Amino acid sequence: MSERDVMEYDVVTVGAGPAGLSFAIRLKQLKPELSVCVIEKSSTIGAHILSGAVIEPGPLDDLLPGWRDNPPPVCVPATDDEFWYLTKTGGNKFPVIPPGMSNHGNFIVSLGAMCAWLAPQAEALGVEISPGFAAAETLFDEAGAVCGVRIGDMGVAKDGSHKAGYTQGIDIRAKVTVMAEGARGHLTKQLVRKFGLDAESDPQNYSIGIKELWQLPAGRVQPGRIFHSFGWPADSKTYGGSFIYHLDKDRVAIGYVSGLDYRDPEYKPYEAFQQFKHHPMVKPLLEGGEILSAGARAIVTGGWQSLPKVEMPGALLIGDTAGLLNVPKVKGTHQAIRSGMLAAEHLAGQDAPAAAGFDAKLRASPVMAELRKVRNIKPGFKKGLWFGLVNSAWETATAGLSPWTWRCHPDWSALQKLDEAEKPLRDYVDRTLAPRDRLAGVYFAATEHDEDQPVPLQITDPDVCISRCAEEYGNPCQRFCPAGVYEIVEDDKGKRLQINAANCVHCKTCDIKDPYQIINWVTPEGGAGPNYQNL
Repeated sequence: MSERDVMEYDVVTVGAGPAGLSFAIRLKQLKPELSVCVIEKSSTIGAHILSGAVIEPGPLDDLLPGWRDNPPPVCVPATDDEFWYLTKTGGNKFPVIPPGMSNHGNFIVSLGAMCAWLAPQAEALGVEISPGFAAAETLFDEAGAVCGVRIGDMGVAKDGSHKAGYTQGIDIRAKVTVMAEGARGHLTKQLVRKFGLDAESDPQNYSIGIKELWQLPAGRVQPGRIFHSFGWPADSKTYGGSFIYHLDKDRVAIGYVSGLDYRDPEYKPYEAFQQFKHHPMVKPLLEGGEILSAGARAIVTGGWQSLPKVEMPGALLIGDTAGLLNVPKVKGTHQAIRSGMLAAEHLAGQDAPAAAGFDAKLRASPVMAELRKVRNIKPGFKKGLWFGLVNSAWETATAGLSPWTWRCHPDWSALQKLDEAEKPLRDYVDRTLAPRDRLAGVYFAATEHDEDQPVPLQITDPDVCISRCAEEYGNPCQRFCPAGVYEIVEDDKGKRLQINAANCVHCKTCDIKDPYQIINWVTPEGGAGPNYQNL
């Protein structure tokens, strides 16, 4: 094996999402002499980014004061808010919008397009941005501190042999490594474990968000209109809600979020989304339209009590990697930008960049103050829909001043076994809108993986899948994955788990919800995965 090439920087950032790019921009604004590199596993910047997304512009105003003169390609001022409780055949509109969901002054954007818009502004400041390079390993120095990352090798066959185009990944070394991988980051997960960053916090919680971008017939879209709902198709013990955001050019972004703390082993987040699209208030909007793009991703929802320590020797955590999304607002982008800027200001304020002290700085900032006020809202729904609503009203009225804090537990631990499951009624309807199934949905994600590469979905104990899991839970991986990656097949040799890795859209749901925690999602070859367009 030849010696690996090494590149050295003052700072390397893993992930070109809103947190990573905002960090890089702010650091170069403050200390242009520092060398800063951003690496991104997707083929192009924004190709793996998926979010609602309505953003609060304040942090972006601070980062790039003139951005409104040159806005992102998809950027529609919010006009009208609607919040509904849905039944199967109708619903009730809330007369008053909850304060956290009022979007006056906000903007509807495509977060993927926004990141693609941010990247050249970072490059203009001297940031080196490298898409198509997956950080496969973390590097450590002799003292055990993080000192950079290793880019995954390219051209490795499924059996581990080297193909004709094999290229050894390079080592990127830096004084500080900033993890901005998004929810359930592959390397972040390992670092949290290695350094015990979650020793004093609750387990992190997640939801899965599934989204489609539709092109509709002229005249239906009301640019700036924002619709949120809860209720049907979720039962009263399953956390779920929808969004419909009206964009420009006769387009709407539509999606459904399911809390991954759901109990029912038969629940299918993807099917819940497709059912929502067939609600009498929604289906007429979509009929006659066509899907432009679709995808799914995990959303970090643990909040204040689940925040791990965000510094370790040589490295920082920012954005969704740290877990900063505000669930009641259904927003995380402003928190990502804030945390990135704060991290940059922390490093720039030192003679030599160092991670120490960032955790205390973040916890004393408006980022954490915002999360503390709403810390009890999402956990309250673990006790059911109606308790959650009453609890939400109380926490909102008191600005989170309750003397208690509801605890968070691992999402996988909520799943009931088949013999004890409550089996809630799924009063679903027949579907006619596209896509017809999950594989058709994968088509609209434009996901691409070389079939002949090591499978990035590692099963640490495959025997569990066809024995205990089949008996106890009925193999829920076949239902919680929105892309049909997991399939139990039977042939002459009996039953086995088949992993259709080429379908994977990198949502990480399997890594989170698997009740035995034997699925380990790792990065595939750089550039592989979905190619989202304006999601």
